[in-house]
Amino acid sequence: MTDVQGPDPEGKRPRNPFARVWLFLRQVFDELRKVVVPTRKELANYTLVVLVFVVIVILIVSGFDWVFSRAADLVFGS
Repeated sequence: MTDVQGPDPEGKRPRNPFARVWLFLRQVFDELRKVVVPTRKELANYTLVVLVFVVIVILIVSGFDWVFSRAADLVFGS
């Protein structure tokens, strides 16, 4: 009988589709146990960092848009 925990020593997958689904679900739950949930302070800090980064990127893209639109006006006229 095929081991539900993983592939057999010969490297074959479990043939039973239910055993494969069960193996997948066990692996998902094993990975979820490794997840570390951030504290409220860490979450607020990460959120602030992301928002500041997004604002900086918006400013850079807007600056490039302004420069290229001015350059297009100079080249092609208003």
